[in-house]
Amino acid sequence: MSTTSIPDDLLLRERFTDIKPPLSPQAAVIEANRCLNCFDAPCTAACPTHIDVPGFIKRISTGNLRGSALRILDANILGSSCAKACPVEVLCEGACVMHRYNSEPIQIGRLQRYAMDSFQATGEELLTAPRGSRNVQVACIGGGPASLACAAELCRHGAHAIIIERNELPGGLNTYGIAEYKLRTSDSLREAEMIRRMGVEFRTGAAIETAEALEELESEFDFLFLGVGLGAMQRMNIPGEDQKGVLNALEFIASYKTGRLKEMSGTVVVVGAGNTAIDAASAARRLGAETVYLLYRRGEREMTAFDFEYEHAKHEGVQFLWRRQPYAIRTNERGRLLLDTVQVNEVGRSLQPVEGSENVIECDYVIPAIGQSPFAQLVQDLRRIELRNGIIVVDPETGQTGNSRYFAGGDCANGGREVVDAVADGKRAARAIMKIAEAAYA
Repeated sequence: MSTTSIPDDLLLRERFTDIKPPLSPQAAVIEANRCLNCFDAPCTAACPTHIDVPGFIKRISTGNLRGSALRILDANILGSSCAKACPVEVLCEGACVMHRYNSEPIQIGRLQRYAMDSFQATGEELLTAPRGSRNVQVACIGGGPASLACAAELCRHGAHAIIIERNELPGGLNTYGIAEYKLRTSDSLREAEMIRRMGVEFRTGAAIETAEALEELESEFDFLFLGVGLGAMQRMNIPGEDQKGVLNALEFIASYKTGRLKEMSGTVVVVGAGNTAIDAASAARRLGAETVYLLYRRGEREMTAFDFEYEHAKHEGVQFLWRRQPYAIRTNERGRLLLDTVQVNEVGRSLQPVEGSENVIECDYVIPAIGQSPFAQLVQDLRRIELRNGIIVVDPETGQTGNSRYFAGGDCANGGREVVDAVADGKRAARAIMKIAEAAYA
């Protein structure tokens, strides 16, 4: 099955212009020449995949864009996605030594994008070891960044890897869950296609939900890698949240990224204050909503979204309602939603409603974004894999679970971090698998 079956939507592209547009060739060279090529490279240390940042930037400054991209891809097979979706402000750019001199950090993310865009435009395929040169068969369950990175690394070393994904398209949150102004669906699918050309097989639209399905995979493959992410968005558990017009943040983001939702109007209330909530609120504005509120039960200082995401949302026109909690959703005679809210104060570790502070927000959509629930219970029940607070317990050095044939990485094993962390997890697990396999076949 093709990994690139969503057409590029011109209207979507116009509405979701990049937050950080690509650099021009001249601007890229000028910016690359600002880099001090630090010998200790704190930017490289800050990157979970440890991309050789000075190395790839130096190659841009000398016009060697292919070499720059290959240096990136050697460390991070999803270097293109990470260039656009990574919170570089708190990772590589946050560690840049230019901060010590009160200067703007090197624009590492935009330079990485420049190199990767150039490489992808050539259509060049990545070299791998001859397929099947190592007699290792691995199934990667879940089609997100962790599985993509694991499968690609396995193929690089001659193993046979297959990705099994319940959705029709691969990419996980890169395809379905990251705001379009950060990472386009077409860009995510283009990376998946590059990995397919490396020799990775894809089975999409295939859910693994029974003991029989797992047993069949165990009989077919030597190892299984779990990159299943987290589960469904958590519910608010208030009356009326199943009404039309109430859709969780990931469902909302997936709907517009795949073309099912093309515009919005009226008033939208997003509940939550993490990065996904910010993405949903900003997207609602770009889709045409006149008024977008982000409602959070705690204060501005307690929000979990990055500061730069918060500033971006304010720039988009999102309005913030602090220390307010929803307790019911109703509809009026015109069919609009009525969100009942109350002001709350923190008393000890609990939130207490303020008497007489009830307020009703009339709106057209309510979008809960209050986190995701774990999604690994099936594997724990059937294969004695340990979970801790719903997260798969793994060896931090290898990604191996308590079951020696099972490895895990990404959100299901780290609790929900960045794309680049998932890539690092997948690559680490692949190398551990190859080490075990080589010892067994020696």
